[in-house]
Amino acid sequence: MVDRTFLKWPFFEASHRKLAQNIDAWAASHIPELTAAEHEDLDGTCRALVRGLGSAGWTCYATPASGGGLLERLDVRNLCLIRETLGRYHSLADFAFAMQGLGSGPISLFGSEAQRQRCLVLASRGEKLAAFALSEPEAGSDVASLATTAKEDGNGYVLDGVKTWISNGGIADFYTVFARTGEAPGAKGLSCFVVEEGTPGFQVTERIDLIAPHPLATLRFDNCRISRDSLVGKRGKGFNIAMATLDVFRSTVGAAALGFARRALDETVRHVKHRKLFGGTLSDLQLVQGKIADMALDVDASALLVYRSAWTKDCAAERVTREASMAKLYATEAAQRVIDAAVQLHGGHGVVRGNIVESLYRDIRSLRIYEGASEVQQTIIARQTLARAHP
Repeated sequence: MVDRTFLKWPFFEASHRKLAQNIDAWAASHIPELTAAEHEDLDGTCRALVRGLGSAGWTCYATPASGGGLLERLDVRNLCLIRETLGRYHSLADFAFAMQGLGSGPISLFGSEAQRQRCLVLASRGEKLAAFALSEPEAGSDVASLATTAKEDGNGYVLDGVKTWISNGGIADFYTVFARTGEAPGAKGLSCFVVEEGTPGFQVTERIDLIAPHPLATLRFDNCRISRDSLVGKRGKGFNIAMATLDVFRSTVGAAALGFARRALDETVRHVKHRKLFGGTLSDLQLVQGKIADMALDVDASALLVYRSAWTKDCAAERVTREASMAKLYATEAAQRVIDAAVQLHGGHGVVRGNIVESLYRDIRSLRIYEGASEVQQTIIARQTLARAHP
């Protein structure tokens, strides 16, 4: 029932269309079993999903060939197609795949050969879980306000500080951590490090429970000593590393939201065509048809923005800050509208725990916040637009 006509758009090549077909078939046959225990064992389910995605070869798309991946460079259209499909089947499956890419992204883009071999090769097989540690209690969207420090000491660095809202926190095998090394004030004084789980002075101090449960935690670094070769890329370039990583993966958040929205639309169309009401079906009512039209419009508009951004990154531009922000902003906000309409059209069934649209209603909310809240995306888009305007 899922609309696949968008795969005929000129954004895609034959390999992308084949990928979309294969990941859909795999998800249909494997995700129900892999997620069966999610309510009893969240951490175990996420680990099982990463292993399953790895053994099937899907996590190879989240790392470059230099780190055990399938392609020489990350292909954002592949990442978006995988996230959209996994999101349509189950939010935890999307989460598991996404974090393998985002968590290892700084190493994929800027890491040394040794870091790639130590972390990426196992991550590409689903044998190591990755996490991206940027946010802090007083510094989320305002990256320049990061307070965690990394001070040189002998042959390495000493990390001190707190990170929070860290996805895969508590279950990851390695973390890409952003800290202040002090080359300059604000964003120019940050660096990126890879810190492995179990490093002395590094601990998970709190697990955070969400409306749609995911592994999320607060991390503390207390006199945490790491080697000099833990530095990812160049010292003082942490902000650039973080932004370049988000430039790749921000579009994929929109793709995940698109997958949620497609599932909500499909479930709703099925429901309204079979729900008997007033001598006909719910779909006979013009008000219902109007909602369905709005939902379909939001889905297609989201897809256009998401895959425009992905194609531009892959084929036309090194940086796609504006396009990625548009894709992320519109697709997540649109998915919220689509899913809200789905709940409304399902009536009482829409708010019963366990109903797919009820689950989607909880799942979508965080996507409008993480990797830059909607208001941050609006600011980015406005600044980019104003900067391009002639005086």
